[in-house]
Amino acid sequence: MWLLLAFTSAALLGFYDVFKKQALKTNPVVPVLTLNTLFCSLIFLPFIILSATGQIPESSIFYVPVCGWEVHKYIVLKSIIVLSSWLCGYYAIQNLPITLVGPINATRPVMVLLGAIFVFGERLNLYQWVGVLFAIFGFFLLSRSGKKEGIDFRHNRWIFLAVLASALGAVSGLYDKYLLAPVESGGVGLNRMVVQSYFNIYQFGMMVVVCWKRRPTPLPQPSVANGEFAPLCGAEATFSCFSEDPSRPSGRGERPSPRSPVRGRASQCSIAARQPLPSLTGGVRGWVWVFSISLFLSVADFAYFYALSLPAAMISVVSMIRRGSVLVSFTVGALIFREKNLRSKALDLAFVLLSMVFLWLGSR
Repeated sequence: MWLLLAFTSAALLGFYDVFKKQALKTNPVVPVLTLNTLFCSLIFLPFIILSATGQIPESSIFYVPVCGWEVHKYIVLKSIIVLSSWLCGYYAIQNLPITLVGPINATRPVMVLLGAIFVFGERLNLYQWVGVLFAIFGFFLLSRSGKKEGIDFRHNRWIFLAVLASALGAVSGLYDKYLLAPVESGGVGLNRMVVQSYFNIYQFGMMVVVCWKRRPTPLPQPSVANGEFAPLCGAEATFSCFSEDPSRPSGRGERPSPRSPVRGRASQCSIAARQPLPSLTGGVRGWVWVFSISLFLSVADFAYFYALSLPAAMISVVSMIRRGSVLVSFTVGALIFREKNLRSKALDLAFVLLSMVFLWLGSR
């Protein structure tokens, strides 16, 4: 049962990555992420209310029990970890090809296994060590494929964010095991619906704070003196300045042209400062992409938490299967986004997938 739930979660996560890429093609990260957390909160809010009023029985898989701060403090920490991972991942997928970000995310099970070694004292067998080595080799090949598109893995900030997002995701996976494991097994023994319902709400509250920090303030007009751009700095412009204009390719390690020093960023900073509330471009289609992100992510996480709550579930195997979502995102990236160097990336992906096979063999 838990294996079927893990595969279902993987397929849904693949489409989640595709919708995320579509939404971020024409929209900044902060509005998309804010609306995503809002929609996810609205999806689970009825379960909280109906459970509190007795409309959903305790025997239901959708029941959300009432808990105090001794439980919510763990969920707040999870919200911080997940939101940090999402911010890094959203900026990365906005500025990098999805056929590159997907395989990087697929290395997350290796990080989970390494974390299990150092945190939970687990030991790898021969198959698992082979899987780790294949993943490392696949990541090395990905760095070579990235150079063909002008992406230097050692100096590109979007690659760094993609790796950091995967690392934080691995931390979140290990933390999930700790939260959902029974007390007698060394865990906290939290209810899975409590975790999923409230961490979405807490994330939305955090994004509201981010948007509030970006509220309108009088800003001086950008000026150019001696051929140099005087940047607009401030907390309200931080997230806007961190990303290039999403309507054009960026993040490939290129530097701004000397003739027009970062004028695009100045325009984006000033526009973002005047428009603090979440807003999307692309009309109804833009809202559909963001709602699809929330819907597919919510169902994928529901299947994931349900799988982990079952006694026989293994976090290392579940994490490995969920990274199989790269097959969906890579295929769509090849067919719809028409991305480059697919043959070499497919070979790199093959090594990553092979590492997942050995991890599964070693975890049976």
